[in-house]
Amino acid sequence: MTNAPERSACFLLDEDAGEVKITYTPDTKVANAGMFIINKEDHTLGNLLRMQLLRNPEVRFSGYRIPHPLIHLVELKVQTSSGNVSPVEVVSAAIEDLSNESDHLETAARDALDKW
Repeated sequence: MTNAPERSACFLLDEDAGEVKITYTPDTKVANAGMFIINKEDHTLGNLLRMQLLRNPEVRFSGYRIPHPLIHLVELKVQTSSGNVSPVEVVSAAIEDLSNESDHLETAARDALDKW
């Protein structure tokens, strides 16, 4: 018996306590910028999103941080280069692009496995 938290607390949302997966807060000091807080995730998702966002020419800045190793959340900061596209739109597009890439990777792996 230890005082360690349950392992599932690292990746399962506590919906009874009102936890949500992602929240967005617009930045009040920098135009076309905002902070996304993604619960129950780590460097894997943070770095994937950051790199995918930086591929988009509309994105001026994208960075993430993990505030503390024992707190399982990612703070993702995004700034777009113009007022024509919002941070919410570019993050949504990045998530869709990553989903398509992972679907393509899965299909290619299954095809290669079938040929083998």
